[in-house]
Amino acid sequence: MAGKNLSPILIVPVLAAAVLGTFLWAMLRDNPDELPSQFIAQTAPPLDVEPFEGTLPDLGGEVMLVNFWASWCGPCRIEHPVLMDLAAEGIPIVGINYKDDPANARAFLDELGDPYEAIGADSTGRTGIDWGLYGVPETFVIDAEGRIVLRFPGPVTASALATRVRPAIEAAR
Repeated sequence: MAGKNLSPILIVPVLAAAVLGTFLWAMLRDNPDELPSQFIAQTAPPLDVEPFEGTLPDLGGEVMLVNFWASWCGPCRIEHPVLMDLAAEGIPIVGINYKDDPANARAFLDELGDPYEAIGADSTGRTGIDWGLYGVPETFVIDAEGRIVLRFPGPVTASALATRVRPAIEAAR
């Protein structure tokens, strides 16, 4: 008799574990870095930004990166050496300083170096919204016609450069 009463009690944890396991499996089967972008293969939205120290970025004419960054962003510090290396290779990078204090942004670049060919300031975050930004850093590969080839969320690490960003640059060429 006691065995019959335990059956329903054991079924609930087993079912809960099965549901949780299915949920976790579904989360792990997809790549969390793959946030969809409606702009892939589309013309990049305009860079409606304020000048940062007199420069205004322009898109099109050559393959380039557009990098949204901020001085308050820890992962932006992580990716910065990779951006410096790309700039040294001659890959044009447009920087969009996102919701940042201009003095802090300048101090960031003075400390770590300036990989940007031109920089715009998105102090309100409106341009970030237009580009579908989830946060900073985010980097976009733009082809010579001004179309988005890749949206890469998070810091561009050496691994991300080798497996995602550099192949997109090559495809855009």
